[in-house]
This record gives sequence, structure tokens and C-alpha cells, in this order.
Amino acid sequence: MEVLRRSSVFAAEVMEVFDRSPTDKELVSQAKALCRDYINSRLIQAGVSWSKPEYNAPVPGGKLAEVSTILLRLGDELEYIRPNVYRNVARQLNISLHSESVVSDAFLAVAAQIFTAGITWGKVVSLYAVAAGLAVDCVRHAQPAMVHTIVDCLGEFVRKTLVTWLKRRGGWADITKCVVNTDPSLRSHWLVAALCSFGHFLKAIFFVLLPER
Repeated sequence: MEVLRRSSVFAAEVMEVFDRSPTDKELVSQAKALCRDYINSRLIQAGVSWSKPEYNAPVPGGKLAEVSTILLRLGDELEYIRPNVYRNVARQLNISLHSESVVSDAFLAVAAQIFTAGITWGKVVSLYAVAAGLAVDCVRHAQPAMVHTIVDCLGEFVRKTLVTWLKRRGGWADITKCVVNTDPSLRSHWLVAALCSFGHFLKAIFFVLLPER
């Protein structure tokens, strides 16, 4: 059984930029690297896995790895609270996994709806959970190449929608603040925002299922 792993090339590119203000391109590269990590984790949890030679690299250390760990931890908590939302995503959207354009359009429609009312870290975590859930569906239905499509779509969405917001916060490392404070009332802030995105996820499902007019 093959496993989707992190790229050593991406690791080398994205690790050094945490010590300075990241560029748009770097933020997108980091977003895609984090997406691969998140998908890999969910594939392992689901008992399915897939790999390409370029991903057969050791897990990198440093701040990117810390960001990835926290993103996964927050994702675990979110998916525990709303398990049915982030599983069987393709079936919920009623889409075919054999068409790259269908998968791309559906994912981007969901992403747009999640962030309709603004951007928060909770919604970012929700976006990654949706991407991973859809990726698991693709691999299970013998469409592993679609994982690349999903990662690329997430990167494109970050470039168009989230880069400015990320730059204002100094980059992806800002997500670490979500777990620094142990005060439950403050710590739950990101979860409240994420759960608000649940309604937008349902709206996105409705939007994708609407017939063309």
C-alpha cells in the first residue's frame, strides 16, 4: 500500500520563508504542501493511501511541520464535532469523480460558499477538511489522480481569496495562536467560526446541485 507523502522539494522551498514576510507564491506553495499533509493523514485514517515518487520524502521539521500539526489537530476536533459533514463529500455533492472539471468546479463552489461571510482560521480548517474528505472519496473510487486536482484547486483558491488575509497575519504560522491560550472560552473562538461555516457548506451543496438555468 502506497502512501501520499510530503515533497522534499516543497519542504526546502517553504521552510525558509517563515523567518521573513512571505510572498504570494510562497503562501500558495505552503498551502498546497499543508493540503498534501492533511490529505495524507486522512487517507491513512481511512485505511487507503496513494503515492507518487516525488512524495517519497521524509517528514520535514521546523515551523511548517508545526503548522501542519496544529492544522491537523484543529481538523480532528472539527471533524469530531461534525463527522458527517466531512465524510462522503462526493456523495453529498452528488458529483461524478471521473471528471476533473466537475471535481474542480464542485470544490471551488464549496470553498467560495464557506468564505461568503468572511475569513477565519476556523473556516480555513473547514476548507482543508472538505479537501481531504473529497480526496479520500477519489482514492476510494479509483481516481487517485484527482488528488492533484484538489490540491491545485485549493492552491488556486488560496491565491485568489486568502493570500491578502494571510499576509496581514504574517503567514500560515498565525494559526498556532489558535491553540496557545488554554482559556476554553477563548480557545473555542475558532471552533465557533468553523461551525458557522457548516451552514455555508450546506448552501454550497445546494448551489452545486442546482440545475443550470
